[in-house]
Amino acid sequence: MEAPDRGRWQRPARVVRALGLRRGQTACEIGAGSGYFALRLARAVGPRGRVFAVEAEPRILEVLGRRVQRARARNVTPVLALDDDPLLPAACCDLALLVNTYHHFADGPAYLRKLARALRPGGRIVTVDFHRKRTPVGPPVEHRVSRDAFLADARRAGLVPVAELDLLPYQYFVVLQPRRRRAPA
Repeated sequence: MEAPDRGRWQRPARVVRALGLRRGQTACEIGAGSGYFALRLARAVGPRGRVFAVEAEPRILEVLGRRVQRARARNVTPVLALDDDPLLPAACCDLALLVNTYHHFADGPAYLRKLARALRPGGRIVTVDFHRKRTPVGPPVEHRVSRDAFLADARRAGLVPVAELDLLPYQYFVVLQPRRRRAPA
């Protein structure tokens, strides 16, 4: 999670810039681990913004909590989630970020649907994950979810891709939004 070489291939500053967060917004990181992105998101949204750092593993959440305290990141709220539910309030986030996490969900489309409920109108879900091929870093290839499989799951969850960026050497970067419902005639 905090490997010294991670910054070289994960390019966190570029990723956070590409998210286009504004001061005062609310973001969440799903699978926050030790807070690698959560603390960066906290700086991006500023002291009047909020970050929910969502993690399903209690021991890792304890580490995250200690890092948040050491960093004096008062705008970060650690959230102990379930494996199949982020446990976020409805319409609380402008952006939900999943980095290197999607392959952990037993039912990806169901998780994405729950996550979409946490979005405010106009909110986005951004997934950054490993291509399903051998790379120098990342989980075993058999644990990875290909970009195409992820996009198929997103469609099943009622989400549509609105942007895709090519800024990482080993990973795809996809921006999703809930499909707009047509108003009744």
